[in-house]
Amino acid sequence: MPTPRPIRKAVFPAAGLGTRILPATAVLPKELLPIVDKPIIQYGVEEAAAAGMSQIVLVNSPGKRILEDHFAPHPALDAVLARRGKSVLLAGLRDLTAGIELSTACQAEPLGLGHAVLVSRERVGDEPFAVVLSDDVIDADPPALRQMLAAYAEVDGPVLLVERVPREAVGRYGVIAGDPLGGGVHRVTDLVEKPAPEDAPSDLAIIGRYLLTPDVYPALEQTGKGQGGEIQLTDGLRRLLAQRPIFAVELDGVRHDAGNKPGYLRAILHFARKHPELGAVLAEPPGREPAP
Repeated sequence: MPTPRPIRKAVFPAAGLGTRILPATAVLPKELLPIVDKPIIQYGVEEAAAAGMSQIVLVNSPGKRILEDHFAPHPALDAVLARRGKSVLLAGLRDLTAGIELSTACQAEPLGLGHAVLVSRERVGDEPFAVVLSDDVIDADPPALRQMLAAYAEVDGPVLLVERVPREAVGRYGVIAGDPLGGGVHRVTDLVEKPAPEDAPSDLAIIGRYLLTPDVYPALEQTGKGQGGEIQLTDGLRRLLAQRPIFAVELDGVRHDAGNKPGYLRAILHFARKHPELGAVLAEPPGREPAP
């Protein structure tokens, strides 16, 4: 089997309205809501960079320029931190933009995840790429994208990240049917977008990481509107499955859907417990004043 081409680009769909977490997202994009001391989207960007993906393609909407500003250099803030001797904070801020190249593609209307991927085509070109849904904040070792890349190096086709979910929850996801190959890897035999629990082919739900090949673009162009009147990526992948094999990897780690209020709160608590300064705070009695 030929060695697959390396994946250098990661597409981040970010043009949505964040309605599941209103009113916090009325002005501030949900991708910039903080989980402890980093915004939601930064967890995904750092994961992509750690997996060797140096080119970030942000699929944005016209009213969310602030997202691009977050990843831009901040010379005035750099100067203040340097003057005050805040070397750790300064290094963290510079690490945010070091080693990544950000470009944007405009999705004028939120017409579905499949459409968001389609508008990235000019930026991605004719090479394999990742899609990262930043709502899914994942804590895993090795990181989720690296788990997927390990499988990608061994198989001839796109790789999806999946997780077992309760049967009553499958209607919120794309769901696969697959033949297990061992080691948590499955060869996909079918994909269904948001099935009713009684119709779901399994409890393996597709979650927010994809390694895709450029032939997904013509498949998506031929895909009509599906669930919710939107172009669904799952439907495009189902069309692609008729032409080439697709694989799935079960996540070994912890995922939080930070795009809704319960998941966002769980993500904050999860990462706060792991934070070197904040873990002890959660163990203190409510209302206790911090030590000077």
